[in-house]
Amino acid sequence: MKIKAQKQIIESILINLQPFLEKKDATQITSHILFQSQQDTCIVKASDGEIGLSITTDHILIESEGSFTANGKKLLDIIRILKDDEITLELLNDTLVIKQNHSKFKLPTFDPSGYPSFPGIEDKPQITLDSLSLIQNLKKISPAIDTNNPKFELNGALINIKEGTTDLVGTDTRRLAIATIESANTEALSLIVPKKAILEIQKLFLDEINMYYDQTNLIISNDNYFFYTRLINGKFPDYQRIIPSSVKHRVSLPKKEMIDAIKMITTISHEIKMTLHSDVIVFNSLSADNVEAKTEIELSTGLDEKFEISFNSRYILDFISHIDKNEFLMEFNESTLPFIVKDDNFITIIMPIVA
Repeated sequence: MKIKAQKQIIESILINLQPFLEKKDATQITSHILFQSQQDTCIVKASDGEIGLSITTDHILIESEGSFTANGKKLLDIIRILKDDEITLELLNDTLVIKQNHSKFKLPTFDPSGYPSFPGIEDKPQITLDSLSLIQNLKKISPAIDTNNPKFELNGALINIKEGTTDLVGTDTRRLAIATIESANTEALSLIVPKKAILEIQKLFLDEINMYYDQTNLIISNDNYFFYTRLINGKFPDYQRIIPSSVKHRVSLPKKEMIDAIKMITTISHEIKMTLHSDVIVFNSLSADNVEAKTEIELSTGLDEKFEISFNSRYILDFISHIDKNEFLMEFNESTLPFIVKDDNFITIIMPIVA
């Protein structure tokens, strides 16, 4: 096999495929990227067995057809140091030769027939969701998804499809983020998608996509990308039970002023006590030493008596960073009970810090 392409074309493809490679063991074929040529099209794949991406491009010139593998990280390192000019990749005697002008590199290859197979979409049911809405709302809940929880199901996002609506849910046990979007699906379906896959989906897909699933995999594709991830096998917590059925107090808060006040306190402490009076909100740092930070916002809260609540600033800032309006709602009952921050279809339920 022999192919040619401009540096930026190959480099861009290799960068997109890096997150899908086996990083710890270079002796595994999953640390390699697979190149395949079919007529005028080149297909480039990476997979660690749990998650995979295939990129189809016609921007690579195919001089002779075939397939080869090469270590994905080493190949990218080589491409990066070459000049912005045409690069040739050629398989010679089971060795990949990379050439550009007077520069030449060689990399060992594996037998392409041993590369992990990707799942197909034949006979798989399809999920109908608005692509843009899905991606935008996955971004909202992503910060709340746990990463190393011993309960594996918490290390992913729940896509809970109901008739007419779909809930996207993430939790790290200290907060619960829920974004609700409209959907045209008529059958109920719940999938738990790993956080790594959620983050990659946000990077890759910006336009219309096709989504398929089975008991093991979620598949997303468009004209250029074919992405799959293994689903997390488990039972996601009943998040509906965590949402307070009623609230005693509801306050509308200004987005910009809240960000400014919270960030000012975080210079001293990321844990903050917020005291709401009828006409002012006071912010104090919660720190063990004698260092203190304090600021306030003048605001008519509508409260008849003082209310105090303490929280991790990151949880509030993560929520605020994903809303577009200038104001959002805060709903609460008791200072020791979870409180809600809310904006249209997006809510986050936060556990307060209890002394």
